[in-house]
Amino acid sequence: MPEEKQSGCIPAEDYSQCAHFVNAFKIIGKKWTGLIISTLCDQKPLRFKDLTRSLTRCSDRVLVERLHELEELKIVDRQVDAQTGIISYRLTKKGAELKPVFDQVHTWADKWAE
Repeated sequence: MPEEKQSGCIPAEDYSQCAHFVNAFKIIGKKWTGLIISTLCDQKPLRFKDLTRSLTRCSDRVLVERLHELEELKIVDRQVDAQTGIISYRLTKKGAELKPVFDQVHTWADKWAE
């Protein structure tokens, strides 16, 4: 019986051939991470309190954790204003390249997700 292809990954149980795809979804599929990135896609740099207002159901602890993870992955940049000490977050170039992806996810969700 011929082996079936699924999205370029062969066989379905062996994800080694599509590791980048799996790794990408490990990042953006983590709870709250996608919404954090999506919120930062649509905004100029945001302060922590502004992010908490946008993500009302995300606890402060989880938001801090996700922001640190995204900083380590170089998707989010934490900026500290030298004069005021105010901290804000923005997408890096790497993170901003996710905007068209998230735009498409929003389009798909508006059409198909209930």
